[in-house]
Amino acid sequence: MDRSSLKKLLTDVRDGRTSVEEAFAKIRHLPYEDIGAAKIDHHRALRRGFPEVIFCQGKTPEQALAAFRELAGHNGRVLATRVSPETASLIKTELPEAQYRPEARILFLSRTEIKPRWGRIAVLSAGTSDLPVAEEAALTAELLENEVSRIYDVGVAGIHRLFSHLEELERARVLIVVAGMEGALPGVVAGLTDRPVIAVPTSTGYGASFGGLSALLTMLNTCSPGVGVVNIDNGFGAAVLAHLITRSGDEKP
Repeated sequence: MDRSSLKKLLTDVRDGRTSVEEAFAKIRHLPYEDIGAAKIDHHRALRRGFPEVIFCQGKTPEQALAAFRELAGHNGRVLATRVSPETASLIKTELPEAQYRPEARILFLSRTEIKPRWGRIAVLSAGTSDLPVAEEAALTAELLENEVSRIYDVGVAGIHRLFSHLEELERARVLIVVAGMEGALPGVVAGLTDRPVIAVPTSTGYGASFGGLSALLTMLNTCSPGVGVVNIDNGFGAAVLAHLITRSGDEKP
């Protein structure tokens, strides 16, 4: 249940096309449904513009399936992140129309065509090892109906690789920059453009990177202004923030 469907339902009740009883049956699970292991927030799309997203890491495949099934019964689009192949296989057994993207560890279902209608987001990665997080961000942004460009393997060890993409950076409204190791790429990118930069540290790196803490601290301490930092490996959170920035100032759907 999103804003547009709720408005249509209320209009149909007002105009006599839908009875009060029929409308009540459609909204009786608001604001949430208790399915035992989880309380599914069916109000989320009304508040945030997109249904609740399932974080599968730490959930059993059966728990993830129960949540996915419940959301799919009330929404035309469902997104699950950090999905293992085992969990994806179980969900697709019941919902074969769901699509799995192992490179992003994302499983999604969309009963409507995914068409870009918000601003362009560019997703940059420092190295190939950062691709799982970068793809999580890129695919999430696409599912949120943003136009997305991918600029991968342009880290500071070969900074000349970045310079051929400067015009592409200027065409984006927001930049998501994903980097592990020392995490220097977001600060460099922010010094080359006036676009807001969302920095994503990854857990990629040798022992002294402390599972991404070194990159996180570098990004927090960058001297380039206009950089916001999300948690380690949180490509999903970066994509949602970038999406909200592209929607700012526009009429809500």
